[in-house]
Amino acid sequence: MSSNMITLALSKGRIFEETLPLLAAAGIEVLEDPEKSRKLILPTNHADVRVVLVRASDVPTYVEYGGADMGVSGKDSLIEHGTQGLYQPLDLRIAKCRVSVAVRKDFDYERAVKQGSRLKVATKYTSIAREFFAAKGVHVDMVKLYGSMELAPLTGLADAIVDLVSTGNTLKANHLVEVERIMDISSYLVVNQAALKLKRERLRRIIDAFASAIPQSS
Repeated sequence: MSSNMITLALSKGRIFEETLPLLAAAGIEVLEDPEKSRKLILPTNHADVRVVLVRASDVPTYVEYGGADMGVSGKDSLIEHGTQGLYQPLDLRIAKCRVSVAVRKDFDYERAVKQGSRLKVATKYTSIAREFFAAKGVHVDMVKLYGSMELAPLTGLADAIVDLVSTGNTLKANHLVEVERIMDISSYLVVNQAALKLKRERLRRIIDAFASAIPQSS
């Protein structure tokens, strides 16, 4: 990898789509559509800027260890990963959603919490969930899952799930209800600290362009 290259790590889907206008503000255009291309490294209209496509939960790791100079990561992934070794200059206010607790419609969550029952909670956000329930003084057994959280309460694997919610339609479709909102999530720009020193001016230009194009709170 040429030391001159600037590599930006993005995940497919909402984060990618909503980062495009910010890139445009920096004069950067991604030349291929990640939904159509099989490539994991996408060229841009600048020979020395490229985009790598990685899983959302891997973005902080790529940036921390220098696989990418900068990246866009949801606050959920940053909390789970830990932010040591990462410079986080901007909350980009994109890909907004929330982390919530959801249960089956027929499960009396309030009563279970009041009675001090031990809850079985399925989630991939174990740090966020553990901290939240500890603060409430609720004892939980954590079941770590990587996909289709909604199945866990339906199959009896768990009493509750802690998951990202944006519209709530997936919960409804699976007869689950949101019982507590843990935190609001948006995506942040994260930068590798060594790269910030070595490629300071070029990264600063991109950071400033992103800052000027952040969607204002509605």
